[in-house]
Amino acid sequence: MPHRTVAQMQAPRLDVPYVPTPQDVVDRMLDMAQVTSADFVMDLGCGDGRMLVTAAKKFGARGFGVDINPERIKEATENARTNSVSGQVSFAVRNLFETPIDQASVLTMYLLPDINLQLRPRILREMKPGSRIVSHAFTMGDWEPDLQDQVRVRDVYFWIVPAQVAGKWILTEGGTTYALDLVQKYQKFEGSVSIDGVPGKLSHGRLSGEDISFVVEADNARKRAFIGKVTGDAMKFDPLTMPDIAKDWGASRSK
Repeated sequence: MPHRTVAQMQAPRLDVPYVPTPQDVVDRMLDMAQVTSADFVMDLGCGDGRMLVTAAKKFGARGFGVDINPERIKEATENARTNSVSGQVSFAVRNLFETPIDQASVLTMYLLPDINLQLRPRILREMKPGSRIVSHAFTMGDWEPDLQDQVRVRDVYFWIVPAQVAGKWILTEGGTTYALDLVQKYQKFEGSVSIDGVPGKLSHGRLSGEDISFVVEADNARKRAFIGKVTGDAMKFDPLTMPDIAKDWGASRSK
């Protein structure tokens, strides 16, 4: 059996090897997420803390980072102190799978594909609609990114957590009633619709956080575009001055 030093025996088991994200990639990730001083940024696998230090120093954001390696947390804490942002960001030795993420408005990651896939259900379930996710190098499987970019040879992916709209809804617009039965796949949805009891067609279903848009077409080829916001179990019109947009409408889930 090979000899192991005390340091090797005490070293944590890493699910993801430590490879620092280049600073120009960090900058682009934060720009894609449109980070502001109102954001709470979380970095899973924070390494030396450069992502959160940059978010705090450049945009005034607050943040929290976790890493399972104590050495990385020491580096991150010192990095924050050196850059005078210790009051805005903090770090902890913690397993990323045991870290609550519901308070994050922005989540940054440089992990591995299988780790991203393990985190994906929690992201969709726990994070608020409109929260932003940025990943260096790796995707989230069949959850298509809302935006993709490349910094030199490095890929960066961006998603907005969508509201959950799958299920039955009753929508009213003026004197017309629409019964919707929606099937959702991440930020896209489709489904069936009846208009005052007459079957119609629903298309172009799209979500961006709480923002929702879709088109309903009746048998007589009359199309109505709906643009609004989803809040829990309710949808409502989001005022826009555009022609052919259904403006006086609202919907609620039906049982």
